[in-house]
Amino acid sequence: MKPETVLNADVRFTLNGKAVAWLGSPAAPLLDVLREGFGNTGVKCGCREGECGACAVILDGELVNSCMVAAGRASGAEIVTIEGYKNTPGFEILDRAFAGAGAVQCGFCTPGMILAAACILRNNPHPTTEEVRKGISGNLCRCTGYNAIVTAILAAAGEGEGKW
Repeated sequence: MKPETVLNADVRFTLNGKAVAWLGSPAAPLLDVLREGFGNTGVKCGCREGECGACAVILDGELVNSCMVAAGRASGAEIVTIEGYKNTPGFEILDRAFAGAGAVQCGFCTPGMILAAACILRNNPHPTTEEVRKGISGNLCRCTGYNAIVTAILAAAGEGEGKW
């Protein structure tokens, strides 16, 4: 007897603090569900291979590339996108630091970088330059050369302890 393929499933999770449900293939990329199903267009589609970090979201407290996560894995999870993170004190601090350091140029990588920075600072409120570089290593930026981004994250660290 062949196992049945589930074509549609009711996937329930918390998105940016709100309980939501999505009916569709549990194998669909979470990236598509977040963008097309819930309008979270700050989750960018850069590569669909888990290499660029433009689609980064926080899933149950961990930074993940949503293009590599099946929607079914989100069942019961808590997901934060840049749209949800914008409502936090941590975002205000990082936003100010990124602007002040000139860490935003084209802006395509910025949502993923901000979420990566939040995870870095939540886990280590006083990171070294090397720890920041390692923490953002999964996020590609073609404009800044990373120095301004590292500077911004280090500046935010001094200002926002406990707000990530």
